[in-house]
Amino acid sequence: MLSWVVTFLVVALIAGILGFGGIAGASIEIAKAIFFIAIILFLVSAVVGLARGRTRV
Repeated sequence: MLSWVVTFLVVALIAGILGFGGIAGASIEIAKAIFFIAIILFLVSAVVGLARGRTRV
């Protein structure tokens, strides 16, 4: 997922340099959304991994 974020950021930078403000803005918003989804999925995975890894004594 983080590779998608980098891809959309590169698209946004290129579009911004070429003067396509609408495309650049949309690409930045998509990159932000994917980044936050990736962070949330990572945190959920970490919590589930910690919960499963513990053994009850």
